[in-house]
Amino acid sequence: MPVQHFTPEGMLQAVPYHHVAVGTGTKQVHVSGQIARRADGTPVAPGDLPGQVAQALRNTSLGLAGAGASFTDVLRLTFYVTRWSPEKIGDFMAGVEAVADEIGLQLPMPPASLIGVDHLFEPDVLVEVEATALLG
Repeated sequence: MPVQHFTPEGMLQAVPYHHVAVGTGTKQVHVSGQIARRADGTPVAPGDLPGQVAQALRNTSLGLAGAGASFTDVLRLTFYVTRWSPEKIGDFMAGVEAVADEIGLQLPMPPASLIGVDHLFEPDVLVEVEATALLG
């Protein structure tokens, strides 16, 4: 298995992601920022953070699959969320949990960062997801 996820003893345990990923593969896969749009550009879940998180993760899954990877190969996820506040974590995680089984995203997630931003490139885009994977 080219990627191993874990959280060592002594690190904060109550988080929705692992703190460490070790990759032993040789082929890197980088999926650019994915948003809640269908292939034809149609917005998905306007104004709905959980719905946009779920769709952005679905699109990330498509990008990974296109390179022969899946979420089991992911070393790191980065989420950018507009107008972030800690009170939004429940809605954010609802979006992750709603789609996790469908796309093969194991919980806890791979190491992840959630970065709050003022806005993204379109006013209706609430979240963007980037992934880095490693294949053997």
